[in-house]
Amino acid sequence: MAASSDADRVWELVDEISVCMLTSKNGDALHARPMHAMSDPERGEIVFFTDVRAHKDEEIAADPQVCLAFAKPGSNAYVSISGEAEVSDDRAEIRSRFNSMTKTWFPDGPEDPNIRLLKVTPRSGEFWDGTSNPLVVAFEIAKARSKHERPDLGENRKVALG
Repeated sequence: MAASSDADRVWELVDEISVCMLTSKNGDALHARPMHAMSDPERGEIVFFTDVRAHKDEEIAADPQVCLAFAKPGSNAYVSISGEAEVSDDRAEIRSRFNSMTKTWFPDGPEDPNIRLLKVTPRSGEFWDGTSNPLVVAFEIAKARSKHERPDLGENRKVALG
């Protein structure tokens, strides 16, 4: 598979799964929390709405390196993305991206003074794209055990994204 196809698959999986664990550093400790991602492959970024009171801003200002972990266990699809994050208070962009899902978290709408955009520019990614058929998985595991090999449960690729 060509590198551009691998990168396209990363973006497809991010869009399909849409919820990830965003991990940032809080001093020497790692801190992860679930976030709803909005992928924008044309701009090469993944965007989240965030609340300025949630302390992600301070963590990212101190160290912009983050990891996004997407998982869809039912289909054996997983993506890990490393990149750089920044927090934006661009009101025009907040208004343009605001949607009904966002209103759940920010009922006062896009003019809520606490709403921010968290933008992640991916630098690298890795995906695991396997079969969701449990019979195929069981067969591959049994076959691998009998041959003392590792099972073939799908594709795994590392991808440069930026």
